[in-house]
Amino acid sequence: MESNKQDLQRILDEAQQGLRNQTERLQAVCDVSDLLSSNWDLQQVFPRISASIRRALCHEFASFVLHDPKTDLLVRQAIDFPLGKGIIDAVQVVTPRSPSGLAMQERVIKIFSREELVCMEEEVATSMAAEGLESVCCIPMMRPGGALGVLVVGSTRQKAFREEDMSLLAQVAAQLALAIENHRAAVELQQLKARLNEEKRYLEGGPPRRGDFPEILGDSAALTQVLGQVLTVARSDATVMILGETGTGKELIARAIHQMSRRKNAPFMKVNCAAIPMGLLESELFGHEKGAFTGAVTRKVGRMEVADGGTLFLDEVGEIPMELQPKLLRVLQDQEFERLGSTHTQKVNVRILTATNRNLEERVAHREFRSDLFYRLNVFPIRMPALRERREDIPLLVRHFVHKFASRMGRYIETIPRETMGALSQWNWPGNVRELENLMERSVILSEGTVLRVPLEEIQVHDEMSSARSSHTLDNTERQHIIRVLRETSGVISGPRGAAQRLGLKRTTLQSKMHRLGITRDDYLGPYKS
Repeated sequence: MESNKQDLQRILDEAQQGLRNQTERLQAVCDVSDLLSSNWDLQQVFPRISASIRRALCHEFASFVLHDPKTDLLVRQAIDFPLGKGIIDAVQVVTPRSPSGLAMQERVIKIFSREELVCMEEEVATSMAAEGLESVCCIPMMRPGGALGVLVVGSTRQKAFREEDMSLLAQVAAQLALAIENHRAAVELQQLKARLNEEKRYLEGGPPRRGDFPEILGDSAALTQVLGQVLTVARSDATVMILGETGTGKELIARAIHQMSRRKNAPFMKVNCAAIPMGLLESELFGHEKGAFTGAVTRKVGRMEVADGGTLFLDEVGEIPMELQPKLLRVLQDQEFERLGSTHTQKVNVRILTATNRNLEERVAHREFRSDLFYRLNVFPIRMPALRERREDIPLLVRHFVHKFASRMGRYIETIPRETMGALSQWNWPGNVRELENLMERSVILSEGTVLRVPLEEIQVHDEMSSARSSHTLDNTERQHIIRVLRETSGVISGPRGAAQRLGLKRTTLQSKMHRLGITRDDYLGPYKS
């Protein structure tokens, strides 16, 4: 009878102990859940998570590592090892062959003894053994998409982890995995929101405008320097030559100079010298009398007279024919001229502004433009920067043109993708602002939703074509040079007087170039055949 009572008491004690253990495990799981829900920073909260587990497991070491898909390595995120010697602290990255890596690959909980750790010959494994750990348990942190990393606990006792401990560790690992996934999703959501806000900012509000230059957009250093020159020269009556590539906004600068001058209430007249036939340009500028030429049935007042008291802007001034240049020079020097077919001298008070994308100095050197006229026009030169020299202004210009064309077409464009804006900012824009404006008009037409759709493939194709043309030009130049040297050497390639020696090439290199460029004997000996 006494023996039965002892057995029943033993069974009761074991049941109570098991219940206490189970309660401790459930409490540990609840504590971990509370900690994870109250703090997103897993590195900061992990020691407290380890302490919660320690009430049920009595481990000395705990850490967790996350998988880096780019390198396929496991990177330690946090460690809790108060009694450690510091040996394992130096090992921050572990390989797929480590204890953690094996557990992650096989997607099962794995327990390693000290002997197994030593035999692995992995730095992290031997470091664990050197720290005195006799048992190490690796629990993969699983999610539906796969293992995110591994939770690792270790003990200085042999066979420290029992079968019933695996359930607790699996639940803790699952909670860590869920917290990590949620945190990553939250970070990604914040990044997407920030990106959307950034893309919306491209179009929010109107583009910034300067008080003195309401039509000119941009805050780049290159443009600011130009506007400083405009402020300097506008109040004077000096002749200004605006230089720059096509599409850079030279006419806007000319209008700004006029609007800021003392002549702002007088006429601003523009003449595109390249758009008017040479035979009519003199009449357009200076006017003509009735009967001055066939078809002149009435007297016409020229733009020069209309601009009297104001400003005359000569766009593409480099296209003015040589025979008309002395007449323009006379206006600049004496402020007088005669209409075509008249002997009466007209007096005018006009300021001349000019613009060109040509190199007039070269034209002067080739006697295609009068030097005295050039010096009179070039009193105050202003060079407009190309759009590729003021890339920081591109987002402002894009926003302005999108607003302009969307309003005109009744469209609503809400965002511009970051990748799109990056591509637009990196493109070299050979047509400058005018090319950008045309592309934005086309993009608004193509955009069916609220996101701007820019046909970037057109830019890429244009870039490839430009590279191909450049390559073709270089190849053609090299081909013609080789043919000329071969003709001079009568087709002799090698030897001290051969073409290879003169070109500074090896014979085999020259022959390879001739083959690549399609140079045959007929190319360099043909002209000398009788």
